[in-house]
Amino acid sequence: MAFFSSKKKSEKSNTIVKNVDKKSSASTDIVLDVSKNLENVIIQPRITEKASFRTEGNVYTFEVAKSATKENIKKAVQLIYKVTPESVNVAQIPSKRKLSRGKRGVKKGGKKAYVYLKKGDTIELI
Repeated sequence: MAFFSSKKKSEKSNTIVKNVDKKSSASTDIVLDVSKNLENVIIQPRITEKASFRTEGNVYTFEVAKSATKENIKKAVQLIYKVTPESVNVAQIPSKRKLSRGKRGVKKGGKKAYVYLKKGDTIELI
């Protein structure tokens, strides 16, 4: 008989606080935790030769968290870069075994996202 569960309770990621202005009787919704979670979705932009060629066609490549979804990535790009993406593709990066100077190591894998923008929109990476 176990009193404590091994699973941790998950907190709700969308915390909405309603402020009601008594004078104008208008309510405004403020989202608190969503912006903090979305800033952690995009780790960094991938600046490689292949990725730089793709920016000419309005496709930008980012390293993202392993738990990130297409919708989260789309919202994070809107929040950080103030640009609305048309679509997002996601690809897994496999981990690889490497040998350097006689020592074995593992190159970490991850997840990358291709963000497609409209023709006139751009993102300043550097």
